Amino acid sequence: MRRFLMGQLVLAVLCSLLALTALAQTPAPERMAGFEARQAMIADSPLTDVPFRNVGPTVMSGRVVDLDVSPSDPTQFYVAYASGGLWVTRSNGTHMEPIFDDEAVMTIGDVAVDWDNGETIWLGTGENNSSRSSYAGTGVYKSTDGGESWMHLGLEETQHIGRIVLHPDDANTAWVASLGKLYSANPERGVYKTTDGGATWSKTLFVDDGTGVVDLVIDPANADVLYAAAWHRGRSAWNFVEGGTTSGIYKSTDGGDSWTRVTVEGSGFPADAGVGRIGLDMAVSEPNTIFAVLDNQNRRPKENEEDGLTADLLLAMSRAEFLALPADSLQTYLDAQGFPSRYKAATVLGMVRSNEIEPSDVVNFTRDANRLLFDTPVIGAEVYRSDDGGMTWAKTNIDYIDDTYYSYGYYFGQLRVDPNDADKLYISGVPLLRSDDGGQTWFNIGRENVHVDHHALWINPSRPGHLVNGNDGGVNISYDDGDTWLKLNSPSVGQFYTVAVDSASPYNVYGGLQDNGVWKGPSTYEASRRWESTGDYPFDYLAGGDGMQVQVDPRDNTTVYTGSQFGFYARYEDGRRAARMRPQHDLGERPLRYNWQTPIHLSRHNRDVIYMGSNKIHRSLDQGETFEALSGDLTRGGRPGDVPYGTLTSLDESPLKFGLLYAGSDDGLVHVSRDAGTTWTRISDSFPSRYADWWVSRVEASHHEAGRVYVAINGYRFDDFEAVLFRSDDYGETWTRIGTNVPAEPVNVVLEDSRNEDLLYVGTDHGLYASIDGGRSFHALGDLPATPVHDLVVQEREQDLVVGTHGRSIYVGDIAPIRAMTDTLTSQPVYVFGIDAIDHSGRWGNSSRMWTEPSEPSRTITVWSATAGSATLRVHGVDDEVLHEMSFDARPGLNTLRYDLSAGASDETDTGKAYLDAGTYRVAVTRAGDAAETALVVE
Repeated sequence: MRRFLMGQLVLAVLCSLLALTALAQTPAPERMAGFEARQAMIADSPLTDVPFRNVGPTVMSGRVVDLDVSPSDPTQFYVAYASGGLWVTRSNGTHMEPIFDDEAVMTIGDVAVDWDNGETIWLGTGENNSSRSSYAGTGVYKSTDGGESWMHLGLEETQHIGRIVLHPDDANTAWVASLGKLYSANPERGVYKTTDGGATWSKTLFVDDGTGVVDLVIDPANADVLYAAAWHRGRSAWNFVEGGTTSGIYKSTDGGDSWTRVTVEGSGFPADAGVGRIGLDMAVSEPNTIFAVLDNQNRRPKENEEDGLTADLLLAMSRAEFLALPADSLQTYLDAQGFPSRYKAATVLGMVRSNEIEPSDVVNFTRDANRLLFDTPVIGAEVYRSDDGGMTWAKTNIDYIDDTYYSYGYYFGQLRVDPNDADKLYISGVPLLRSDDGGQTWFNIGRENVHVDHHALWINPSRPGHLVNGNDGGVNISYDDGDTWLKLNSPSVGQFYTVAVDSASPYNVYGGLQDNGVWKGPSTYEASRRWESTGDYPFDYLAGGDGMQVQVDPRDNTTVYTGSQFGFYARYEDGRRAARMRPQHDLGERPLRYNWQTPIHLSRHNRDVIYMGSNKIHRSLDQGETFEALSGDLTRGGRPGDVPYGTLTSLDESPLKFGLLYAGSDDGLVHVSRDAGTTWTRISDSFPSRYADWWVSRVEASHHEAGRVYVAINGYRFDDFEAVLFRSDDYGETWTRIGTNVPAEPVNVVLEDSRNEDLLYVGTDHGLYASIDGGRSFHALGDLPATPVHDLVVQEREQDLVVGTHGRSIYVGDIAPIRAMTDTLTSQPVYVFGIDAIDHSGRWGNSSRMWTEPSEPSRTITVWSATAGSATLRVHGVDDEVLHEMSFDARPGLNTLRYDLSAGASDETDTGKAYLDAGTYRVAVTRAGDAAETALVVE
């Protein structure tokens, strides 16, 4: 069995290497052309002016990848978020502003600030953590005015930047560590150097097409000496190669012009195939001393086995040996492994005796992805020290640094040395660890208000104990070396995978976030710190882990189905878990395969029915208490590797017919069942062969025609960024390509409007789009940051589109005007939409207290204009007199205007304005001789 597993591992590595070399990746010029197309669509779109409001939440924040703090004034610093852009604070984090929202990407790998030269910022795009949602960048950018404007400096094909190092004395010299592409091989890996401020670059270190550079440090005493951490890594959808013999540390003594590998065999630093990600830092207080933290992927030596059965012992047993086991010994093993109660020792022995199962099936029954993620016995984090400039190394830690990296050290790799004390070290992993004895022993300095999974740390060289930390939950500051921390999460940078809504009034939004669980909050939320005084944050935490899909029963708005990664779901009632939900295979069957984001769907026809996808479709008729399999394997069967693959990624039931089901998989398959799961038909075979293995990111059954279905497929995991959408009107027998004008951005979600069959919404890795002609063409929708849009849902009563972004939390937009954009409306030269009535208040224009802002009313007026041009809006009173007039430049499409209900001047209000009294008013818009009007009611 062990020989078989080793063979499977070798095959997985070979498959991944083949995947790295055989893909048709999107070249950088096409990606940059996609950015230009997006900008043009925003400028020309009839839907750009549709307003969206951010409803948070902010309290859980999102993944920070880097920090750069002013050494002379630490209240000023820059925070780089993985997919939320670059933010700046000049108030010690109490207020932050985004400054990198208008470029080709918002994903950041590293930020380096030249504080001595007017806050010149160098920004490397493309996250340096190789996670499932680590988006590709477009090279290096530079700002010489604190982020007001940006210059693109090239290096687009690097895709992921590990580190930028600035020369301490020459503002025009900088070095860039390039990791290269995540899912495919490319030669643009290594170290790049510029001596002309980024106008030109030379690649000075290159190992091979699969080995990039993840970290880079400069000797503070000699700017000609640099160290680079090379890392062999490659992802595929089914496997992650986390290390290799080409990983190691290189040194330059001529300013990065040439490099020599110093971690060779015999140096004291590992130099074998288990060498994974490496983090570096120099000891400022001790010349020639450098530290490295290593993700050692080699397996730990086996310790003395405890008494009792183990998985390895069972795998080595013959049938006869297994049948001779004492029942109590086997029962102890089954209990320890969490076997269902139906599998008692006597039952299992009987199944082996009757040849229903093999002894190995007992081990394989519990080998799911979540256990393998945590239980793989790698060495993990190790710290090494060199006192001779990297020529020889010694491991500092005496014992294993347990529960720090687990088997996913690729997600971490940061080490910091106190500038004033070379024996004080910090390493970032799941916890944030500190050593006061040169790395021999370690202890956790995270506290109850500090999130886990750490990626950035700044140490104040002038004030001992002052730390600024960035993690998956935002920014923390300590002034006592980690004993206590401040939490500074004002930016709305949540990384949502999914969103959902209920039917409450006002309705609530729900969502699952990367490493921040599942939350629920009011759709009317406006960012405020008032909760810090009341103790009542408007959003409530529902579940932990990596938050995944959410379904809400609209009958009571308190029954919620949700969970975490790899299909660990549950039904919650009034915020309490009422039943676990995870269909299981039978002993002797292949274990079910669950996607990282396992799909669930609550039937619109019977709210007691919920569907769940593994590699099969499962249905529960009793709110998740029990499940039955409705299908066999609806994937290609999986591939060898250490990532679950051959899983279902999307499922939907037609709103028009119970049991009309669709399912999409991560390996390119789409199936339909028209008889409630009795039979299934594969309907994806006619997709072009180029997309045969692409990830099916969404299957959407039509609200208007039973045979209509939409499919979005996503090439992100092949480094192919084409936007691909299909539509079928005959249950998938034939397909039509739609959305061909969407820029080169992978598509995550497609949603058909339930009221207007020609209206479609699409979320991509860079934005939100809508089509008003059934998908033939799309327009940019709203003025949102260009962050990934992962999920969309409509709250029907309020006609709100709720947008779940993976980097800037949740947005809500009013789609009533878009729904009305039929041929009847768009054929008119100008049109004014109805305006919500407003209750009159005698306080308008006045402050309730001396030091508060005056109360001022507001109404949004939406105007359709067929063409561009100067236009005028007038508010007429009962005698048709003009009470208010405003001019505006109409753009073709929807125009959103804000009216403050003012009606001239007044000496009796704090604002100096008079306001409309109760009554009905006529609002008229004229443009180029055309006119339209509507009523405004003040009650």
